[in-house]
Amino acid sequence: MIRAVLFRVLRWAALVGAAFVVLSLVLVLMMRYVPAYGSMVMLERKVEAWLAGESLTIRHQWRPWEELSDHAKLAVIAAEDQRFADHRGFDVAEMRRAWEASRSGARLRGASTISQQTAKNLFLWTGRSWARKGLEAWFTLLIETLWPKERILEVYLNIAEWDNGVFGLEAAGQHYFGVSASQVNEVQASRLAAILPNPRAWDAARPGPQTERRSQWIRQQMRNLDGPRYLERLSAD
Repeated sequence: MIRAVLFRVLRWAALVGAAFVVLSLVLVLMMRYVPAYGSMVMLERKVEAWLAGESLTIRHQWRPWEELSDHAKLAVIAAEDQRFADHRGFDVAEMRRAWEASRSGARLRGASTISQQTAKNLFLWTGRSWARKGLEAWFTLLIETLWPKERILEVYLNIAEWDNGVFGLEAAGQHYFGVSASQVNEVQASRLAAILPNPRAWDAARPGPQTERRSQWIRQQMRNLDGPRYLERLSAD
């Protein structure tokens, strides 16, 4: 009796697991070609506002790769993931440094790549849990396998959160500077990238001293990366 019940449980678990794998594969492959007109984080913010009895308007407009500022592409790479063109979803060296720093008593800092952040923002939620991290790793592996690097960065720039209800470069450019995604200049791009760690608290249009220092550092990193050549590597991928 117990053996039969256990067999049925394992059988159903295997079926559910197989269904999840197939559905996630289909979803990620579809999103390689279909514009992301929304994300799970956008839905999460709407639900949070509804539960709090507040109104939240999501500002978001998809823009294809060619209409995204090259300055913005390079700024987020410089700020968030300078080895983006070289790794396959996980920056092992950065993860090791973060772990070693935490063991020495420093606060555990994030080591998420642009690929991981894209997977989380598009398919998952923002909470911290082992379940979410496991799913994030799975979706990161899928998008790194099924999407070119250019597509990953394109989706990331179109769904990144830049203020309450402000998602994607087009909405962020209009919100902070009154310009479209294609018109974001180097300074504006560096300030937008500088607030990504805390976009609902920091202001790209009126940056405080910390944000301004970080944006200056980002601009220097953009020059060190040799921007045009770096972006050509993404297109070649």
